[in-house]
Amino acid sequence: MYWVESAAPEETILRIARLSAILGFSLWALALAEPQGISAAIPRSQDAVAAQVTAINKAERAPISDKGKTPIGETAPRPVDASADLDSYKIGIEDELQVSVWREPELSMPVQVRPDGMITLPLVDDLAVVGMTTKELQSILTTKLKPFVNEPQVTVIVRNIRSRKVHLVGQVAKPGPYPLNGRKTVLQLITEAGGLGQFAKGGSIYVMRTVNNRPTRLGFNYKKALSGKADAGDIELMPGDMVVVP
Repeated sequence: MYWVESAAPEETILRIARLSAILGFSLWALALAEPQGISAAIPRSQDAVAAQVTAINKAERAPISDKGKTPIGETAPRPVDASADLDSYKIGIEDELQVSVWREPELSMPVQVRPDGMITLPLVDDLAVVGMTTKELQSILTTKLKPFVNEPQVTVIVRNIRSRKVHLVGQVAKPGPYPLNGRKTVLQLITEAGGLGQFAKGGSIYVMRTVNNRPTRLGFNYKKALSGKADAGDIELMPGDMVVVP
């Protein structure tokens, strides 16, 4: 402020007027520049918002199938029912079962199917179970326990499958019975048994199977099965099969 105080009054007024003019021009220029910047930014913002709205509308209008949120025309993976095999499984000799009666610990216990196809339970005594499913056995036990238990709730599960077996005999490292709790082929069985013996005749192996109460012989070629081709001739085993390796 030194130059204002030391100058003449007329000169001071003139200088203040000049400063006011410069300041006014700066504010006017800034006012012109800001609307242009805003107007330039608004279209870009509107375009971005419009793009997002369009994407959302497309997603909302996409056809959805009844099985989950999968667009029509695409195949949704189907869940695998792991309990389906056990629900249809037929109880066999030597199978281990777990019988549970709700709120009745004295009646809940593990049991094993005897060679005669029977099990023994308190209040029920001997009961033939071979060939039944677990649901069928549950229904029978529920009926038999009604005279002794108020509204019995029975659950039966298979703890260990021992009735499904195949037999391997002849020139292999470890002959004998083998459990068949899932899918298994002759080649897999021989591999599980440690492979063929030194003098085994790989081209003369056969499977003995009972079909309609009659024994049937199915030929198997070890070397051909090892090729892995579609016509390799590997045989899927069934309970009771006997694989003979001469």
